[in-house]
Amino acid sequence: MSKTVRLGIAGLGTVGVGVVKIIRREAAMLRARTGQEITISAVSARTRDKDRGVSLKGYDWEDDPVALATREDVDVFVELMGGSDGPAKAATEAALKAGKDVVTANKAMLAVHGQDLAVLAESHGQVIRYEAAVAGGIPVVKSLVEGLAGNQITRVMGVMNGTCNYILTRMESAGLPYETVFEEANQLGYLEADPELDVGGIDAGHKLAILAASAFGTQVNFGAMELEGIGRLTIEDIRAAADMGYRIKLLGVAQMTGRGLEQRMSPCLVPAASPLGQLEGGTNMVVLEGDAVEQIVLRGPGAGEGPTASAVMADICDIARGVRLPVFGQPAETLAPATGAKSTSPAAYYLRMMLDDKPGALAKVATVLGEAGISIYRMRQYDHSGDGAPVLIVTHRTSRDALDRALGAMDRTGVVDGSPVAIRIEEV
Repeated sequence: MSKTVRLGIAGLGTVGVGVVKIIRREAAMLRARTGQEITISAVSARTRDKDRGVSLKGYDWEDDPVALATREDVDVFVELMGGSDGPAKAATEAALKAGKDVVTANKAMLAVHGQDLAVLAESHGQVIRYEAAVAGGIPVVKSLVEGLAGNQITRVMGVMNGTCNYILTRMESAGLPYETVFEEANQLGYLEADPELDVGGIDAGHKLAILAASAFGTQVNFGAMELEGIGRLTIEDIRAAADMGYRIKLLGVAQMTGRGLEQRMSPCLVPAASPLGQLEGGTNMVVLEGDAVEQIVLRGPGAGEGPTASAVMADICDIARGVRLPVFGQPAETLAPATGAKSTSPAAYYLRMMLDDKPGALAKVATVLGEAGISIYRMRQYDHSGDGAPVLIVTHRTSRDALDRALGAMDRTGVVDGSPVAIRIEEV
């Protein structure tokens, strides 16, 4: 005789509604695959009477998500409200203390409070599952924690914000400036209420911090991440990158070094022919590298009702099957503090600058680079008008410290107009 797994769902936005639809539509399939009856006892959201396009008949309503999380008839609390603190965190903590397992799509909460929540969950014998918090419908957390459990992970890398990838690929395909495509994305509803979460790299940084904890056995340390958004990129950068065989992506990279954990989320040039270079629109891609498996590439939709609800349901099904794993793949008490380390891994860099159109200007820039130990791989100067000459330089591999010294010295040459743009070229 099958047991019933009873859910309490807090948050009835796009993802929450998607979960309700799957449970109502696929009850027989879920029962066959888990051996359990998966039902919804009660729900909670900010607005009770809103038309959500799905029937909530038969579910109790709780105005307070904490009350929902502690109900006797809830076995699994499904947190889909969002936000690093406030009701989401309070209800999650209440659920764990009340002996409930938790499934969440809340990347911000885990990136900021992941270690404390993991300790709380494991001290009460509960689990937190969060596949939907990272890369939408792509099963990257399961791949990392379960499928690659026998690997020493060497690098985690990926495009983890579909909105930024949409903006960058749209700029290239339509030849439109950043400001135009930003507004277009906003009108289409792609941007968060605070757009900086997307275009500033914060949303994607949350996801990378969560993956890094599981990949390298460390406590989540979002605060140590190097963050740079896409706001400084121009259509000229997009075109120049394409002209040289590259595409620009907001790329997250995490790797463990002798100095500590490197985590960076920033625009990078990647080869146009690489899997990351061929990624279009709002799609996400995560690359996992391990000592035994070498490299695997996971690609799929990073957001949306169906894909994200699919990830939530995968976690619910695992709990129904009796799968119980530590939050970040190993007991929270064994996770090492993540000492943040600034990236010093050598790389080639793309530089864009505007030089005064006068004799000797380019020679001064080349001298500055040479004095910093940086050699030029290739250089291009495009047509110009007025007093400024746009110059693009691709360096040979160098350290970021050496590059920063050179950029600082360029300001003192008197021939560089404004601040040069420097973008790392990532080997993928």
